[in-house]
Amino acid sequence: MRPSLLDPLFAPASALPGIGPKNAKLFDRLLDKPGGARVVDVLFHLPYAALDRRARPKIHDAVPGTIVTIEATVTEHHEPGLRSRAPFKVLVEDETGDVELVFFLANHEWVRSRLPVGAKRWISGKLELWDGRRQIVHPDRVMSAEELARLPSVEPIYGLTEGLYQRTVARATEAALKRLPKLPEWIAAEGLARLNLPGFAEALGRMHRPQKPEDLDPAGPAMTRLAFDELIANQLALLLMRARMRVIPGRAHAAEGALGRRLEAALPFSLTRAQRQAIDEIRADLRAEKRMIRLLQGDVGSGKTVVALLAMAEVVEAGRQAAMMAPTEVLARQHYERMAPLTDKVGLRIGLMTGRDKPAERRDSLAALAGGAIDIAVGTHALFQESVAFADLGLAVVDEQHRFGVRQRLALTSKGESVDLLVMTATPIPRSLVLAYFGDMDVSALREKPPGRRPVETRVMPIERLDEVVDAMRRALRAGARAYWICPLVEESEALDVAAAEERAEALRSVFGDAVGLVHGRMAGADKDASMEKFQRGETKILVATTVVEVGVDVPEATIMIVEHAERFGLAQLHQLRGRVGRGGERSSCLLLYKAPLGEAARARLETLRATEDGFRIAEEDLRLRGEGDVLGLRQAGAPGFRFARLDVHAGLLGEAREEARAALARDERLRGEESRGHRLLLHLFERDEAAKLLEAG
Repeated sequence: MRPSLLDPLFAPASALPGIGPKNAKLFDRLLDKPGGARVVDVLFHLPYAALDRRARPKIHDAVPGTIVTIEATVTEHHEPGLRSRAPFKVLVEDETGDVELVFFLANHEWVRSRLPVGAKRWISGKLELWDGRRQIVHPDRVMSAEELARLPSVEPIYGLTEGLYQRTVARATEAALKRLPKLPEWIAAEGLARLNLPGFAEALGRMHRPQKPEDLDPAGPAMTRLAFDELIANQLALLLMRARMRVIPGRAHAAEGALGRRLEAALPFSLTRAQRQAIDEIRADLRAEKRMIRLLQGDVGSGKTVVALLAMAEVVEAGRQAAMMAPTEVLARQHYERMAPLTDKVGLRIGLMTGRDKPAERRDSLAALAGGAIDIAVGTHALFQESVAFADLGLAVVDEQHRFGVRQRLALTSKGESVDLLVMTATPIPRSLVLAYFGDMDVSALREKPPGRRPVETRVMPIERLDEVVDAMRRALRAGARAYWICPLVEESEALDVAAAEERAEALRSVFGDAVGLVHGRMAGADKDASMEKFQRGETKILVATTVVEVGVDVPEATIMIVEHAERFGLAQLHQLRGRVGRGGERSSCLLLYKAPLGEAARARLETLRATEDGFRIAEEDLRLRGEGDVLGLRQAGAPGFRFARLDVHAGLLGEAREEARAALARDERLRGEESRGHRLLLHLFERDEAAKLLEAG
């Protein structure tokens, strides 16, 4: 139950004065709240900049190119003729000089009434020089002295959506601030003093009513306070989740490692030093009495699947079952097909479960799982549905974990008693993000590539040279090459992405005929698999795709990756795409086609990619350029990113936030006492509701 003290903040935004039914819909869109924006959403919609109207010079002293607020007398109107499209010009002056106010397509009646000849007015806007004359085109404000007194000298600027105006949002945030209840302080006094932070309400007030533009600085006291609060809420949630997973004691898996040794002997390659270390760390966890919660992160092609298979073999040897969950059917099937030849050699029974299984197949799989006839189940989210029961699940492996919510991970681990958890990601995650999103989860990192992997030659080329690319592709295909051709992201619209891919496939078919295949996110699962399989078997030589091939798809024979409009992709995403080639022994290349002119950030991304193949270095750079939500794929996955905290700015607060959260739980592990009231409110305020539910559930 959310504490009643917060009810005014979780009331609909339409309850605020000035937000009628029409504006309510616009606020829902602006704040991305299909279920309806609330007062708290308006309050947390912070300005991104400020207009500084503190400069109030005489006209002679006003600096061109700056925003000025001047007091002047209206002396002349230059009104255009009835049919003229010329602007309405008004001359105003003070004792030091004059300024021409210019209004294009203006309501003449409004101009005459607001600026009558002979009246004194305060005018605010950007002063410019035109043909040697001072002018202000469409002043932001034309005011009387009384109206000036009500105008903030530093005016916050908010992000808008079509149909909403700055004044409407400013009025709504002002009303929301008045609804903010008096909340208890949740940060210890010494922490506030050491970090020199204002109170929560004061910080919000300073952001919405800045006294100077610097008040909005992300590294300034107000934003730092709000970011710190959010990070504490996040760390409390992670610690509570982890405590919940640790409440049930683990079960030690007493295995000799014989099955693992047989699997290793069956591998067609030797393990890297990093793989061995990760396996040792995982085995130590599995043999201990406490539950394992470990993150296995590795660069593209570093061999995470083999590590996961050896971990699952350890659990099966100890007499229990294991499950591996992947976010897509293509990936689940690929894991299954890669592991099955190895498991067959050592007598491990492996089964595949996806949402596309026929009813009879599904019944058989469910019975085999429940009866213990399947040792390792590989599947999609179908694995944690209610009808799925294991004989004795000991280890859950979650691949590409950022695509699953906490609830889904908990659902899978609740399928057995004291289930150990190994989560994997092919996107190397900067240390600050590991701490922010996974708490103090144990981490194993694979930083080496398996022997025999050759570097991928990366080149950058303007898209105008597309004809040369097609000619080069013709030569490469004659030599037996296979290529991916990735189509651009179009305005975050899957329908437009698909149209772009279909158009490119058609254009390439006019040159290469049936050698061109197509795969995109809107195809039926069976069609997608069929298209991928044709490419894997070499029946098609060029696979035109949207980013569905980004993660995990493995075709060792593919040696060319072409990415169209590479400037539209994130750095980690481009690195993932490049990782689809260079998986066999052949020389591979990645061609990034861009449309000029390149922006500064896009140029930095492409330069970084050309300079290095180190996914960990790329991840740090991606965080610096784009922010944590995009790096982890949270924007697309709908997981709760941060509203205030920016880890490129506030990463230094993570350790402090963790200590603050630890100290709170050390004093009161259920946060039930009166001294913990602030922390309970904080969890609800930042909607870390899953953690709050754990408190209630005990």
